[in-house]
Amino acid sequence: MKHKITLIPGDGIGPEVVAAAQRCIKATGVEIEWEEALAGQRAQEKFGNILPEQTLDSIRRNKVALKGPIITPIGEGFRSVNVAIRQALDLYACVRPAKSYPGINSPYKNIDIVIVRENTEDLYAGIEFEAGQKETTSLIEKIEKYSKKKIRPDSGISIKPISKSASERIVRFAFEYALEHGRKKVTAVHKANIMKFTDGLFLKTAREVAAKYMGKIDFQEAIVDNLSMQLVKVPQNFDLLVLPNLYGDIISDLCAGLVGGLGVAPGANIGDSIAVFEPVHGAAPKYTGLNKTNPTAEILSSVLMLRYIKEKTAADRLENAVKEVLAIGESVTYDLKPYRDDPTSVGTKEMADAIIKKLK
Repeated sequence: MKHKITLIPGDGIGPEVVAAAQRCIKATGVEIEWEEALAGQRAQEKFGNILPEQTLDSIRRNKVALKGPIITPIGEGFRSVNVAIRQALDLYACVRPAKSYPGINSPYKNIDIVIVRENTEDLYAGIEFEAGQKETTSLIEKIEKYSKKKIRPDSGISIKPISKSASERIVRFAFEYALEHGRKKVTAVHKANIMKFTDGLFLKTAREVAAKYMGKIDFQEAIVDNLSMQLVKVPQNFDLLVLPNLYGDIISDLCAGLVGGLGVAPGANIGDSIAVFEPVHGAAPKYTGLNKTNPTAEILSSVLMLRYIKEKTAADRLENAVKEVLAIGESVTYDLKPYRDDPTSVGTKEMADAIIKKLK
């Protein structure tokens, strides 16, 4: 069966790692017709729009996309294209596995955690008011009136919406994912001891959903700061974590650090009928075109994609090929070597070649 999938090469190192993933997918024998679309800097240059409607239409039409990293300015200019895609397509579940692979330089072993992050609301909803603006001053006055709490007049304001409906569907997604993928325990992560009406609602809803899975999947709760400590001390105690948006972003990076870094951190953004697969790492523009970048995260993201489109055998073969290349440690990029100046390190293309060779 041939699959039609949207391909977004991305910015910076994106086209290189995406090309490596494409070659690896082709080597599995899965037939894919790629429909290329642009987002980010390249889309801005060509269309004058960082997220053209035709790109969103392509994803809506094909239902599945493989995406490279996209450049996002910090502190000014447009908001994250990644967040915009998730919100526009209602990709409410961000799935980020953190898994130990032999050969990866990390003091931690035998970690296999899946982070399920709510993707559409919380502080990432982008409801912000700039300090000093007329609307912000008016909002501060209203908040002070209703909350009876004083806010400094030179404050910027961010709104943190957490709804029962979004909390319910992400926790349900987490439990269903656990059932489908043989996970034993779901941990709901929160700060409900302080934020009683936002995180408190998330936790209350998580408890209600968990009750429907009693006897099938174990359930526990964790306050996010304590969880951070526990993940550093005993990460093997955790299986699947479900979190509101901001905590999910931070904790997924922490978990990536436990297993070797963002270079081996894949990701998926999944809605009811559409999914976009992408690595967790950024576009690293200074490495553009140098054939130095580790393609593992993009290739592992394509493994998640293959599983999603029901090509499980191909997905398992590709993951095993990546695992074998990492374990041998010869044909890997510089960041996967014990020392970054190791002269035996290879480039992006050469690492993909080694993975493809293991597939044959």
